[in-house]
Amino acid sequence: MVYRRIVRGVVRDAFEQLNRGNIGGLTDKLAADARHYFIGAHALGGRRSRPGSIRRWYERLFQLFPDIRFTVHRVDVAGPPWRTLACAYWTETNTGTDGVRNDNEGVNVIEIRWGKVRRVDIYTDVARLGGTLARLARAGNAAASAPAIVDPD
Repeated sequence: MVYRRIVRGVVRDAFEQLNRGNIGGLTDKLAADARHYFIGAHALGGRRSRPGSIRRWYERLFQLFPDIRFTVHRVDVAGPPWRTLACAYWTETNTGTDGVRNDNEGVNVIEIRWGKVRRVDIYTDVARLGGTLARLARAGNAAASAPAIVDPD
């Protein structure tokens, strides 16, 4: 279906924008009432529901992993334009601010309504991420041990 192909392209482009360090290329696709969730209790974990908080979350991601790069392996799309669900399966590589090379894998579950992203839920290997964040904190990166950026529900 043409619509699903378009959505796959939009999702892949959002990851490509992150690969370029362009936060706006991703956050501009969000609805004003979008929700953003990252699994786990750590500096990147929690739920956000305000555009400014979501932007700060992506800024923190780059404070921790300035050269983060995603490879999207598959994007599954289901549903009509008024309630589309896309799942993007990815691996990522980065060099933490301590110079150590890292990788991880995960999936983003994305809800889209009429072309605007309403929800992004990110699931990854939190044990691997937790070890990386602890290492970065020991190396002096304060963002690695900062409280999660969260909004009240």
